[in-house]
Amino acid sequence: MNELGLSCEKPRATFYVWLEVPNRSSLAFANMLLEKAGIVCTPGIGFGKYGEGFVRFALTQPVERIRDALERLEKVV
Repeated sequence: MNELGLSCEKPRATFYVWLEVPNRSSLAFANMLLEKAGIVCTPGIGFGKYGEGFVRFALTQPVERIRDALERLEKVV
């Protein structure tokens, strides 16, 4: 994600990745990813006010599927 120009830290002992949302609300960004790229993520606002500005991805899918999602993400950002 960082190679795509998005701000994301490597997860530490967890299977979630938090991505900083560029220039919109976390809900708007999550909806855009779902509609334009078929990618499901959780808007950070669902975790309280400090979650706003981020979306969360679960890394529970096979690596090939995650790579496919990254390719689709690249096309919409």
